[in-house]
Amino acid sequence: MSTPKASARRVLTAALLAAALALPLASVAHAEECKPDDQACLDKEANAQEAKEIEEQQKKTQEAAGQADKDIKDVGKKLDECPPGSASCMGRLTGGKGAAEEKGLADMTDTITTYEPEPADNAQIAVTSTCSAFPGTLPQGSTDPGQSPFPVDQLCSLLGS
Repeated sequence: MSTPKASARRVLTAALLAAALALPLASVAHAEECKPDDQACLDKEANAQEAKEIEEQQKKTQEAAGQADKDIKDVGKKLDECPPGSASCMGRLTGGKGAAEEKGLADMTDTITTYEPEPADNAQIAVTSTCSAFPGTLPQGSTDPGQSPFPVDQLCSLLGS
């Protein structure tokens, strides 16, 4: 049979070991102990979860910063290899002579070949929208057949609307 001193020692040892290993025992215990109406307990759980997410995001940010630092050092080494004023060396570092211009030209060609003015196959859409919206943009009296030299109604009828 164990003495109270020995069982207390085991409990303390387990608690110290859990704290040293940073085991998430507390959050598991909170999850089991919280009642739906115990807001303080629920808040502690939410805060613990947010802290965990923040810590994970900080790790990701530190990894990204480390990679960026490595990339910057690599570029610096490459730049040190090029003598000052050497256009051919710098051209090699940037992907070859005229690489940016060629990409820009390819992008522009793609934009031009895929461009289709609206409407591409039906002018009736343009006529209908013009005849419904255009008269409102004219000065007052322009839509009155007696005051206008060329009434809007007559124009829209000629357009087929």
